[in-house]
Amino acid sequence: MSFKQKKFLSNTPLEEAISRYDAALDAAGLRKPLSGERIAVADALGRVTAEAVIAKLSSPFYHSAAMDGYAVKFPDTFGATETRPKRLKVPDQAAAVDTGDPMPEGFDGVIMIEDVEQVPGGIEILTAATPWQHVRLVGEDIVATELIIPENHVVRPMDMAAMIASGHTMVLVRKRPRIAVIPTGTELVEPGKELRRGDIIDFNSIMLAAMVSENGCEGVRKRIVKDDAALLRQAILDALEECDAVVINAGSSAGREDFTASILAELGTVHVHGVGIKPGKPVILAVVGSKPVIGIPGYPVSAALTFNLFVRPLLYSLQGRPTPPVETLVARLSRQVASSLGSEEFLRVKLGSVSGNLVATPVTRGAGALMSLVRADGVVRIPADSEGLAAGSEVVVELLRRKYQIANTIVCIGSHDNALDVLANHLKKTHPGLSLSSAHVGSLGGLLALKRGEAHLAGTHLLDEETGEYNVSYIRKHLAGKKVVLVNLVHRTQGFIVRPGNPKNILGFGDLARQDVMFVNRQAGAGTRLLTDLYLKRSGIDPKNVKGYDHEEFTHMAVAAAVSSGAADTGLAVLSAAKALELDFIPVAQERYDLAILEEYYETPMLQALLAIIRESSEFRAQLVEMGGYDVGEMGKVLGIIS
Repeated sequence: MSFKQKKFLSNTPLEEAISRYDAALDAAGLRKPLSGERIAVADALGRVTAEAVIAKLSSPFYHSAAMDGYAVKFPDTFGATETRPKRLKVPDQAAAVDTGDPMPEGFDGVIMIEDVEQVPGGIEILTAATPWQHVRLVGEDIVATELIIPENHVVRPMDMAAMIASGHTMVLVRKRPRIAVIPTGTELVEPGKELRRGDIIDFNSIMLAAMVSENGCEGVRKRIVKDDAALLRQAILDALEECDAVVINAGSSAGREDFTASILAELGTVHVHGVGIKPGKPVILAVVGSKPVIGIPGYPVSAALTFNLFVRPLLYSLQGRPTPPVETLVARLSRQVASSLGSEEFLRVKLGSVSGNLVATPVTRGAGALMSLVRADGVVRIPADSEGLAAGSEVVVELLRRKYQIANTIVCIGSHDNALDVLANHLKKTHPGLSLSSAHVGSLGGLLALKRGEAHLAGTHLLDEETGEYNVSYIRKHLAGKKVVLVNLVHRTQGFIVRPGNPKNILGFGDLARQDVMFVNRQAGAGTRLLTDLYLKRSGIDPKNVKGYDHEEFTHMAVAAAVSSGAADTGLAVLSAAKALELDFIPVAQERYDLAILEEYYETPMLQALLAIIRESSEFRAQLVEMGGYDVGEMGKVLGIIS
């Protein structure tokens, strides 16, 4: 089969794209709830009713005792008091009942057991009864023919109980929409398969199918379709046969192997191809036959974002449910963010409450940065007509986590160290209600974040060249007027990371001046960057003569990854990063890595919980030692209160 690719990627504004597709779906009748199916009430949790549920029975369906005691005829009890008890004959005038027992015929009240004295031949009562006292009348809770739950209602546990109590064992609910997820790409391989160079594990389709399930529908993950137009065409047709809507992942752009848009145009109508959002531009919104088909980009951040924008509302329409609103908070942006005109950008951020102010710190912005979704607490929208957001500006954050989780988050901004990831895990393990959020902006950036009131603490390892002291002079310079408690986390070994066997025979800083050596650096303001510059200066090497000096990464693990992948021959990082990726290591310096904690937060329960792990957890210490390159001899020691 010959197939000619068409390139018609546009840049439709987001609101226009949504409006245009909604109109197309409405015109085709594709946003209506699905028909019903009858299932057991016991299996109906979370399902949506397709008709009103009307009570068949009253509950209770007989008069019943509401208390333990004696059923009586209320006229027989007139005049009874504690000082003048009244005697009743059993069983003519009184009958013993327990809670829930049917009332004996002709009896219309209950005297609680606490107001009864046993006497020969009967009882004495200490109080008179009123009509139907302590009696549950027929229909007191549910009356036959009354509405139990309406149509388009999401069934809850208490709804199930009410349906059963009113005589129902089966209920008509909306069919659960089945949504096909088709992963495409010759480079994709199934999880668990042996990987070869150029392979990409298909994790997107698992994520997307789970998102379908999370929103009340059934995600049907299809087999991977290679970059072949005929194969993709058949996969789409097969999916349309068995599912209510189809999501195609990847192949939605206008590259030479992006066939999705052309195939959908041949099979049906493409209403939008390309939306003015970043990330996520190459979206396809189509209708094929009588079903919606949506093509979403292959990068994971783009895939998740466009799913929530275009697929999620459709899922709720098919269930007859309103789309739940996204929970939002207003926060203050921790640093300036530039953005390009013409596209609405979705910026991932970390959140933390510092001194009663909610602070949003941007995380990695790449469309392929899956971990930015894992780490992010929310998303900030930057309008298409804006060139960015200023530091300190108020922003609306669409939450990816619950509000209470954000309130219980310790915000650490500063230098990266793998020990922080281990510490975060131990904190969550011992205190499930607390979280440690770390943003990696370098040691100096962390101190400035403390100054601006954007963090509780900062990781720092800034060496003062004149005194040989770590961190103290920088804290005094940049945090004048604030009291800072300086606590040691670890002493660690910094050095050159190289590929196994050290193929370039790199032995020290002098080798960075070689033209056959590609270096990867840390970002400006990072303690490792300052250490690099100090040693280059001592070695008499001009940074301009170091190939790759301007190639910056924000973490030790990113430096190690650059070396491991061949993007660089070497870079300065900690030993634990080299060991994690099975790389070789040439030691350069032993340095002190501290936590600078604003005194006002030092005694708070959250920080004390964190410090208790640092000072008392032998498991935490042992794990760091096992990682390599860490000396924990001073871990948790207060090195001073600096002001």
